[in-house]
Amino acid sequence: LLMAQGLSVGTYTSPHLERVNERLARDGEPIGDEDFAEQIAAVADLEGLTGVRPSYFEACTAAAFRWFADVAVDVAVVEVGLLGRWDATNVVEAQVAVVTNIGMDHNEFAGPTLFDIATEKAGIIKPRSAAVIGELDPDLVAVLSTPPAATRLVRGDDFDTAGNHLAVGGRFVDIRTPTTIYPEVFVPLHGAHQGDNAAVALTAVEAFFAAPLAPEVVTEGFAAVTMPGRFEVLGHQPLVVVDGAHNPAGADTCAQVFFDDFRPDSRRLLVVGTLREPTAMLEALRADEFDIVVACPAPSPRGVPVADVARAAVALGCDEVLAADSVEQACALAVRLADGDDAIVATGSLYVAGAARQALRRLSP
Repeated sequence: LLMAQGLSVGTYTSPHLERVNERLARDGEPIGDEDFAEQIAAVADLEGLTGVRPSYFEACTAAAFRWFADVAVDVAVVEVGLLGRWDATNVVEAQVAVVTNIGMDHNEFAGPTLFDIATEKAGIIKPRSAAVIGELDPDLVAVLSTPPAATRLVRGDDFDTAGNHLAVGGRFVDIRTPTTIYPEVFVPLHGAHQGDNAAVALTAVEAFFAAPLAPEVVTEGFAAVTMPGRFEVLGHQPLVVVDGAHNPAGADTCAQVFFDDFRPDSRRLLVVGTLREPTAMLEALRADEFDIVVACPAPSPRGVPVADVARAAVALGCDEVLAADSVEQACALAVRLADGDDAIVATGSLYVAGAARQALRRLSP
């Protein structure tokens, strides 16, 4: 939306799926290798001057801010890495601070309740920020309304999706913002939640400009949206989907989109690896409704061993459970077993999504 308005836009997101360069982008294009190396080297030089060694995430964050200054972006969209209040990105004094919704995640750093998570996320809201709140739970909205803000816009009260309908290749959404109703906006992403996210994004951009957007800008902006690894369809015969669901809430959303929106009639194959307790993830994914489950290890030191994932699938009552030594082998096995009318979903972790994305692009017809 910002690019469609004619601005140069820097984005900083995490984690990456395939290459670290993805985290830093200008106008949708990841930073080049030489520029990235230059920025990281500059950050590394500071260690000798300060005696402080930044973490991996801190180094990437500092590199992003330095690069955005060097290339003089008009606006930066910066995604928090972990919770909010103590995140490295929170040195930013944001003109607009956005909280989409509150879920149980990163409980090793905050919790054990959603109230605790909301308190940490509320830390990104600054006195001069326009706060855009996508959460609906009144108790959590109250927490997010505690920090002083220049203005506060809350989903349901100030903006919402008036209509959110399944369409070929995405959603048709009627979006109500504080200033305008935008009817039948096409969002080329899958799942009703992406329609809700579109309402949050449009409201945030309106807050940034303090004005409504022209309908053609809204159409052009949303038409260009891509979200790799988020219920991304890589093939159709068989249907091949990669999703980065990495907690039970995300897994539940993935399953809803797959079973309720796509409604596959033929065999369903699940490739799954995770960093989480596998039973909760498999239950949320509705693994027992798949015909074949191919367990694999997530490519991370924190990945759950493949034997534990397979054992949890068997205990859940899955019909056929297979095990592979890697995401690549699991994807190859699933593709080999699938017919043209079948459906394959690879999910359970962003690490799995990244590795599966590479493998399935090579393997899919």
